[in-house]
Amino acid sequence: MSAPRLTLATALATLVAGALFGYGLSVSTMIRPEVVQSFLRFQDLGLMLVMGGAVVVTLLAYLLAPRLMTRPVLGGYFHHHVSQWNSSTALGAALFGVGWGLCGVCPGPAIAGLGAGNWDLLWAVGGIGLGALLQGLRAKA
Repeated sequence: MSAPRLTLATALATLVAGALFGYGLSVSTMIRPEVVQSFLRFQDLGLMLVMGGAVVVTLLAYLLAPRLMTRPVLGGYFHHHVSQWNSSTALGAALFGVGWGLCGVCPGPAIAGLGAGNWDLLWAVGGIGLGALLQGLRAKA
């Protein structure tokens, strides 16, 4: 099954949503590795509020949108994905946690940090891409 074609409206909506996401990450200071590292050491728990608040807002949107709208604004239908908990999920979570702790950045904030001019984050983003590539190659083998 092939992926649906990306329309101009969908591309622009995705661009605006991404800009909003990046701006929010920057305002919340999640793009600063030292802030994330302080959070991971339980010295600055402000990011817990940022992440928790984001999850609550997103959860409400995902719960309410299908009830208030017959279909998404840009077409298609509302997707429902059944969660699969297995050993790959657990291993992936553990590896993500180790990588997060070692480099001190999450993927989204790392990319947003590049937009803010923190070029040192290129190393983390490159490593994230390399790790995803290696897993993709492993999955095809």
